[in-house]
Amino acid sequence: MDIVREIRTAVKTGKVAIGSKETINTVINGNARLVIISSNIPQTVRRDIERYCKLSKTPLYEYPGTSWDLGAACNKPFMVSALAVLEPGESGILYLVKGGD
Repeated sequence: MDIVREIRTAVKTGKVAIGSKETINTVINGNARLVIISSNIPQTVRRDIERYCKLSKTPLYEYPGTSWDLGAACNKPFMVSALAVLEPGESGILYLVKGGD
């Protein structure tokens, strides 16, 4: 599975919350179906997101690149340390959760 293509498709055709504060809010409210974090997300933010994901049983995926790479995958000209997929749209991004390729 090409994760960058799936993220771009989800951002374009689905509903995605971008940013760590937005991500935490969607997880707390139970709206997130998948959370993606960058590999260099600050440890304090990582701990918060991991805790809320565990409490709400929301799947968490660590993107193998930096915040700049994740921002580029979202077609954004800025760093993205976390994003929450609310609706996958036409992407197969939720297969990340199941480990499907």
